[in-house]
Amino acid sequence: MKISVIGGGGVRSMFLAKSIAQKAEKLKIDELCFMDNNEQKLRIYGGMASNVARLLCPKLKFSLTTNAREAVSDADYVITTIRVGEDDMRAKDERIALNKGILGQETTGAAGFSFAMRSVPALAEYCELIKKYSKKDVKVFNFTNPAGVVSQTLRDMGYDFTYGICDAPSSMLRSFALLYNSSPDDISGEVYGLNHLSYFKSIVLNGKEIMPELIENDEAYLKTDMRFFEKELLRDRKCVLNEYLYYFYYREQSVENILKAEKTRGEQIRDINKNMTAELEKIDTENNFDEALKIFNKWYGMRENSYMSSETGVKSNKKWEFDIYEEDDGGYAGVALKFIETAQSGKSGTMIMCVPNCGAINGLRNDDVVEITCDVDKNGCMPHIIGDVDEQNLEIIRRVKIYERLASKALINKDISAAVQALTMHPLVNSYSLAKELVGEYIEHNRDYSGGWK
Repeated sequence: MKISVIGGGGVRSMFLAKSIAQKAEKLKIDELCFMDNNEQKLRIYGGMASNVARLLCPKLKFSLTTNAREAVSDADYVITTIRVGEDDMRAKDERIALNKGILGQETTGAAGFSFAMRSVPALAEYCELIKKYSKKDVKVFNFTNPAGVVSQTLRDMGYDFTYGICDAPSSMLRSFALLYNSSPDDISGEVYGLNHLSYFKSIVLNGKEIMPELIENDEAYLKTDMRFFEKELLRDRKCVLNEYLYYFYYREQSVENILKAEKTRGEQIRDINKNMTAELEKIDTENNFDEALKIFNKWYGMRENSYMSSETGVKSNKKWEFDIYEEDDGGYAGVALKFIETAQSGKSGTMIMCVPNCGAINGLRNDDVVEITCDVDKNGCMPHIIGDVDEQNLEIIRRVKIYERLASKALINKDISAAVQALTMHPLVNSYSLAKELVGEYIEHNRDYSGGWK
């Protein structure tokens, strides 16, 4: 089996390599190809990923390439994790929105639309190559943000072999299991909503429903991503919230915190990555891998501890280290591997994915891509039937889904009117005049990546 990673020069490449290499023999993965069009980053981060894979699974054929056709040829599965325009463009995406007092977060905020203007055309090109050169039953797992808009648009373009995947819900479940000194294998959750806008309807640990007691557990607000919310809010909603719902329930607070902060999240990531890359360039990462790991640990630890700190004011100071041999926590690539493992087993399993609604959530269209708990087997996946949901939760979901539908239309047709309609409907913009300004500035901002808007 061949797995290809489009965007294999990203700073998180070692995480992917570790996850895949640890399970390569079990899943009969014999070939892994990392592709990136940034030769410098592919050499550094792809090279470090190659070292990790070789240490964990010497039999695994690992290759690096800048040739997309070569990468996807005969692939059984493709993971897409790209950042068109890289970190500088992300930082500018966010500042353009923030200059108007609008949240600039790259997935849930207005900046996500700008990112999608670059992501979707590039991903569509890769999908065409995949259709032509990969295995006929290939499946593509997309991690590229904004995952909700991207997943909806790719499906609307007819790329039915694409699945949106995010590790946020599964990471939350893992943290809850560890909170109760249990194995992550012993916990499951019923999730419904959209990517980065989802709700846990139920959380079961060792056969017992724990969500009501979890909401009352003070320790959970210290040790898990429930720390971004007040207990009263979760009591009111009677459910646990995806961490990104912070931006919706604390909109003005998050914008105020970001504007007061020295840097936005995008600027933090840009500077951390730039400094880390500059240090790694100075050494031979192939022959001095231990030193390269020390540099990586220093800078990536800063990245981890700064997660959502500007937006929430909640800071972390945990020691962070990339341990090659520690059992994989399943994060970044674990969701994709779980799908592969379940499909190969001949049995069915459950996992949280971004797939068409198909009647699962009342009040949404069948072709609306939702983030939801699914049954997965060798034939694909089917979302759990959720039915009616709390009307307040549904209202936010529907409003953002209308934005995603209109954004998809705008991105496919390069339609300025649809883009303005989309951002007008976005709850975190909610203004026709501001939407018009944003669309105009984002078209100019992305002119080198996405021309022809009309």
